[in-house]
Amino acid sequence: MDCKPKLLYAEDNRLTAKEMTEILEEEGYEVVTTYSGDEAWETFERISPDLVLLDFRMPGLNGFELTRALRQYSELPILILSAKSQDNDKILGLNLGADDYIS
Repeated sequence: MDCKPKLLYAEDNRLTAKEMTEILEEEGYEVVTTYSGDEAWETFERISPDLVLLDFRMPGLNGFELTRALRQYSELPILILSAKSQDNDKILGLNLGADDYIS
């Protein structure tokens, strides 16, 4: 039986999401992709992922708000991805409970 780690990926840019999903699936993850923070929150409650990967600028709940909400219910690993490399955003993301911030 193939038991792949389940990853919840929230990214509002559909092209980026498609490319990253393909890469992650090639690396052996089962990827559930969402396109807003609100959709990610609803999906999190439904699928119980092993890992969450978030963009921080999304419609609805942004990555920071979603990190804060997820940390109230779970200690699963949370990684924030961003094309922006701003120290204040990194610090905020980590202070809210993200395990890492990758720019």
